[in-house]
Amino acid sequence: MARESTTLWVSVSVAFIVIAGLWYYSTQLEPDQPTLRPEQQRQAPAAEPAAPSGPLFPMSEPVERPDLRPLPALDDSDEFLRLELSDLYGQEFAALLAESRVIERIVATVDNLPRRHVAERMRPVAALSDPFVAEQAGNEDEYILSDEGFHRYDALIDMLSSVDTGSIVSIYRRYYPLFQDAYAELGYPDGYFNDRLVEVIDHLLAAPRREGPIYLRRTHVLYEFANPDLEELSSGRKLLLRMGPENADAVKARLAELRAAISGETER
Repeated sequence: MARESTTLWVSVSVAFIVIAGLWYYSTQLEPDQPTLRPEQQRQAPAAEPAAPSGPLFPMSEPVERPDLRPLPALDDSDEFLRLELSDLYGQEFAALLAESRVIERIVATVDNLPRRHVAERMRPVAALSDPFVAEQAGNEDEYILSDEGFHRYDALIDMLSSVDTGSIVSIYRRYYPLFQDAYAELGYPDGYFNDRLVEVIDHLLAAPRREGPIYLRRTHVLYEFANPDLEELSSGRKLLLRMGPENADAVKARLAELRAAISGETER
């Protein structure tokens, strides 16, 4: 499991960055993972389907704005993206971003959310010291996810809701060529990051809403879900459980808006 001292913040920037970052805010329930290079993140199936001739969800070109600087190369993009996000969410948030390879980290994390594990070293944001909270249940070895723990996410959800989807999509569209470059470097030279993003959003939106207590068990100083079916869920769906049903509903609502905007389909 990831150690609590290194797993306590999230990114609430471009809405999919929220999910990428939120995962790292709650990895106290996840096992420690070996250090992986970005190119090792992909876990390809035994037999891959034939690559499509083009993207399922093409990303439209951004509106030309002569007042903006030309888009930098991927290796030089960190400070540019940091400035964009600072304008949206404030300097305090931008300061929490990783010092380097922000786009590559976001892409690797998003790609792995439907899987059980995400390499902690690829987090796109810094860590905070907000402690994980679990309530003692019937015996000393049993715990419950607490309402207090759910409220850890309230400020982050408020931040997510504070910026309109159009502004988020505008930044994503402008930087999309760099997200695509990072996705190709991750091991998908024939894939399209926007298609993968829509797929990951669909995976999260399909997660069932769970009411009632969620039990945990503690192994040494770390936690895991007591229900083996929950422990086997993807890292993204576990995240939605950890933040509580109301916060999960808010995140899903925003993700649905984002999906509609980047897919060209009517919001579902």
